[in-house]
Formats: sequence, C-alpha cells, structure tokens
Amino acid sequence: MNLSEIALLRLRNQQLVSPEFASAREAVHWMGAMQAQDFNMVKWAAGIRIPGSTENVFDEAFNAGEILRTHLLRPTWHLVSRDDINWMLSLTAPRIRAAAAFRDKQLGLDEKIFSRSNTIIGETLSGGNHLTREKLIEKLQQAGIDTGDNRASHLLMRAETERIVCSGRIAGNKPTYALLRERTGKPGIISREEALYELAVRYFTSHGPATLADFTWWSGLTTSDAGKALDSVKTGLNEVKVDGQTYWFSPDAGLAKPAGETVHLLPAFDEYIISYRDRTASLPSAHHRKAVSNNGIFYPVMLHNGRITGTWSKTLRNNAISLSLKPFSPGGNMPEEKLTGAISAYGSFYKKSITLSVID
Repeated sequence: MNLSEIALLRLRNQQLVSPEFASAREAVHWMGAMQAQDFNMVKWAAGIRIPGSTENVFDEAFNAGEILRTHLLRPTWHLVSRDDINWMLSLTAPRIRAAAAFRDKQLGLDEKIFSRSNTIIGETLSGGNHLTREKLIEKLQQAGIDTGDNRASHLLMRAETERIVCSGRIAGNKPTYALLRERTGKPGIISREEALYELAVRYFTSHGPATLADFTWWSGLTTSDAGKALDSVKTGLNEVKVDGQTYWFSPDAGLAKPAGETVHLLPAFDEYIISYRDRTASLPSAHHRKAVSNNGIFYPVMLHNGRITGTWSKTLRNNAISLSLKPFSPGGNMPEEKLTGAISAYGSFYKKSITLSVID
C-alpha cells in the first residue's frame, strides 16, 4: 500500500464514495464526531455523505435532536449523534476543561463563577426553552456575571462539558442552546474502558487507514489513553506500514480503488482533512499552506481521486450561489463531467442554482 491508496481507502471509509447511509443521524454516528465550528459548512460535510440529501433534511434532523452540536473532542465544536453524546463527553470533557484551565484563570473564572453560571443557564433553559447565545449572555449579565473578553465562550463551553447544555433548534438561521437532558433523555453512560474502546473502533473504522498519532490528535486524548484505546481494538483491525508509519484500518474497508474518477467539493474543516495529524496522503506538502492557513484555518477544497487539487469559495447572491474555484495548477486536470456532477450535488443540497468562475 502507498499514500495514494491510503487516500482512496479514506474516501470509502469516510463515506465520500459509495456512501451507505440515508440519514444524518446514521452518517454522524458512523463518523463518531465531525468537527463543526463553521455551522453552515458542517451541514454540507454531513450532506455530501448522504445521497440525495438537502439542507432541509439536515435541519430537520438537527432540530429534532437526532444530531447535536457541542464541544466534544478538542476544545472546538463537533457534531455527534444523540446516542453518543453522553458517553463521549464523559470520556473527553475533562481534557477539554484542562485545555481551557490556563485561560480560565487569566479571565478570572473560578469554580464558584462556573457553578453560578451553570445554575443560571440550567434554570433559564429548563422547560424546553431553546435560546441563542445572545439571550443566554444577557441572562448572565443580568445576574452580574462578567461575560466580556471572551468569558462568555468559556462559560458556555463549561456548561457543555458539564453535560448541562448542547445545541437546540435552529432559530432564524442561528444555533441555539438547550438542556442536554431534555434533548437526549436518559444518559447513555458506559465505563471509561468501554468508551476508549468504542471511540477507537469508531475512528479507525470511519477514518482509517490512520496512525496512532492521527487518532491522538483527533480524539484529544492523552498519548497514554489513545495508546490504550488502540491496544484494545487492534486485533480487529488491519495493519500496514507505509514510509515508516504504521496505519490501522477496518478489514471491511474494501479495495483501495475508486469506481472510476472522483471529484468532490469538500467544506472547510472537513473530517477528510482535519482529522489527521499527517495529511500528506491527501494534501501535498507543497500546497499545504494554500489549504490550511498559518493560524489553523481550513479552507474549502477540491478533491480529485482523494487528492486535494485546489480550493473554492462561495458567495450567495439572491437565490443563487456563485462558486469560485482556484485549482493549484492551471486547468486543475479534473474531468469536466465529474466536476460538473460535484457542483450540481452542492447546488442540489442547498436547492439553489450555481454560477461558476475559475481563478487560474
């Protein structure tokens, strides 16, 4: 196996070719978690993995609480299925809080303030209330809690990691917060050992072939815990060494061959790119800074047979989307028919017409 074959296997396992699922809940459950700080982009990240899906289908699943958005692995938002959020947070939340501890101290946020904030947020949302960030901040300020200098983000993230709140229904195209217990019912908590096992199974099945370093990065676990998790599942995985690195993946992954040429328009922060510490299988090092900025911003990218060949951007104009493609090489060397299909799928998801320009 070589890096190109690894990229092709990842396409299949990440449901970007021959997708197997018909709902957002199934697709997100398969992926384990999907990075989601850009809410509009993560809609397409889910939609591209579900044949015939639309933004309305995503919104319905999200509003029904079948999929939820919260701070879950590293200190950033992820999508997760309702069935998985409680056990996953029980495993990963302590690491998220530890990562925020230094900044918490700088902001003067201590456990007494967090306790007050959590109580206010819980009482405000109780009874099925779904409120925007702005409304919750207003309630905290009325109680005399300082939310300035990004304190609000830390207060709300603490409430998420304490399993008090998660995402609520979309309100006027804005995300809201709701009580986690009201969105999920009885918590599905499992033992720590079971959680480590389940997280590793989910990752290497849906994201493999991947290395231990990749899993450690994605999960936010300590190196020790990530190693324990991999050790608990490795007998059920295939192992291959490529360029001195050991990769693990499901034996059910299938052949590392696409069904002909494939072209994708992936959203910013898509799991296909962001979920690996080493991205050279899909992103040539010469083009890395064109797809990922120096401060960690992941741009929307074009994919040809699993390799990133350019970036793209969009502008919404009336009821149409204007797409601008910027290939790394003039012409992009992508088959026109497949590119047209990828653009059409994007337009169909949002139910909007597409106008196109190419920047050489």
